[in-house]
Amino acid sequence: MKKTTKKGIKMKKSLFFTIVWVFFVSSTFAANFSPSIMKLSAAKTIKYNFDGSKLEIPVTVTGAPANLTFTVFTKDQGPSIGKVLNGFLGWHYVNSIDTCIYVSSASLLDIGSQKVIWDGKGDAGKTVPAGTYTYYMWAFDFMNSKKLAFPSVSNNLMLNLAFSEYDENGKALAAPVMIHKERFGTTLSKWILGNDPTAVTLMETCFVTLPQDWGSGCGAYLSPVDNWKNVYLQAGNSVLLTGNVAKYGWVPNGNAVLDVSWGENGYVSLPNIIYHGNHDEPGVVSDGEYLYTADGNHFIDVVATTFYKVAFDGTSVESIDLSDWWSDPSDAENGGQMNGGPNTLFVRNKYVFLNCHTSCVKQLVDPKEKGDDFFVWTNGNGDYILDHNFEPDAKSPWVCNDYNVAPFTYGLTADANLFSVAPVYDLGAVSFALLAPDGTGVANMSFAGETANPKDGSIFVDNGSSFDGIYTDNRSAEGAVWGSGMYFIAHDSIKGVITNQVSVEETAPVAFTVEQNTPNPFNPSTTINFSIPSAAHVTIYVYNVAGQKVDTIAREFMSAGSHSVTWNASGLSAGVYFYTVKAGDYAKTMKMTLLK
Repeated sequence: MKKTTKKGIKMKKSLFFTIVWVFFVSSTFAANFSPSIMKLSAAKTIKYNFDGSKLEIPVTVTGAPANLTFTVFTKDQGPSIGKVLNGFLGWHYVNSIDTCIYVSSASLLDIGSQKVIWDGKGDAGKTVPAGTYTYYMWAFDFMNSKKLAFPSVSNNLMLNLAFSEYDENGKALAAPVMIHKERFGTTLSKWILGNDPTAVTLMETCFVTLPQDWGSGCGAYLSPVDNWKNVYLQAGNSVLLTGNVAKYGWVPNGNAVLDVSWGENGYVSLPNIIYHGNHDEPGVVSDGEYLYTADGNHFIDVVATTFYKVAFDGTSVESIDLSDWWSDPSDAENGGQMNGGPNTLFVRNKYVFLNCHTSCVKQLVDPKEKGDDFFVWTNGNGDYILDHNFEPDAKSPWVCNDYNVAPFTYGLTADANLFSVAPVYDLGAVSFALLAPDGTGVANMSFAGETANPKDGSIFVDNGSSFDGIYTDNRSAEGAVWGSGMYFIAHDSIKGVITNQVSVEETAPVAFTVEQNTPNPFNPSTTINFSIPSAAHVTIYVYNVAGQKVDTIAREFMSAGSHSVTWNASGLSAGVYFYTVKAGDYAKTMKMTLLK
């Protein structure tokens, strides 16, 4: 029998205490992610006489100090605004949506009871006409450092990251699910927010094997619609230059299995794509109803920009031409590129945000629409927010599609009120640029301790969970390091009404109701009043007696409450028409009569 020496006993004791200490440290310092979220609170309806007096709006800030921007928008005026392209170089396009009339400078508000002040004037410096307007307050934590939210993943970029915030029934997830696709490969990662961000073993992975000479786009969509069992991604042949959307069965910590029963042997062909095999193809996103992808053709020297809408069952694909906005021969002739992407997509409130890091164009589209109504707003060169070649000494003045100049914007994502942010790299210590819900450029902004180092992007969780906020990389602190984990910054935005009408209320009704238009019969204008029980995407279409759509009165995300829209039919002939109001799963059609 082996004899145990005193030295051996001491070594065993030392090893025992080391194990106990490691266990103690890990159990003491390892903790689930539980951020302090920001909440803004202000009155839903604010009375104001629009007499030039100072309006003080009480606001309460909790959770984190707020860098707050206050904006004022028209309310229910989208149809009368119509399609407008204006601004320097025609930088701003809006299509029948409410528009921004005032943007404040930033207010730095500490936690507690604060005030936002407005003098009733618009951006032109004139007192706005009396009426009813929508106000927004948008804020983020300007003081605290980023907080680690989940661990590093291989070859990470924010444009390869997406969150699922809702389950298969559209109900908000208490713990949103992150899905990440490796930038230079096909390893997929899944993470549940709230897990200990230092526990790498909690990261579930799945590996996709593609055929020879094939590559895949930036992002992948792990579908809650089928209980997280299937993943969809853009894949293409870089030799034949053909592209597809592919469906794979998710195998936890294993190899994904191509679903050969979907589409044609697992693939739906994208008819117009020129797949060049670069990692900057946009990948796949979804609103739970359809799958969406696009061309990332900023390397292609011919006009080639298309958006694709793919049926979930793989039976059909629809193509929408984007080239009028994203392709520009004059840019190619003047030192830039023919196409600007898009190479990243993001879905919020059934809309899709389009972006490319090499282009000045940022765009919001409505995939349920066709023709001109597909395009909701566009922000291009001219407002000095996210512009390319705007400097007085620019080599290629105002060329938009140019991957040789800053800013480089890896992603465009939005919160629940449709404020969108794009990261800003190579413009110094700037973190991101903020765009208002109509695409108006608000300002360049910075997180605490920002540097001039790279920024990969920022993405929102904003479904009412205890994880709501901005999730961003930390490359600005760590230089050119990729895959260093993702970090949390507190954020919130709210909206309400400023009005001189005592009767205007934003309280939620008990049911979905659509009233008869008034007056009826009418010539040429009439008003439609309706109420929705919860926030939803609302569309109001007008049809003639043959069932043909003749106009779109509204197409936007609206808060719970009562709403009113006015329709002007001066361009139509007299007769009977029908209007259909749809909000989420609710819909109602009413008849009206136009006289001449």
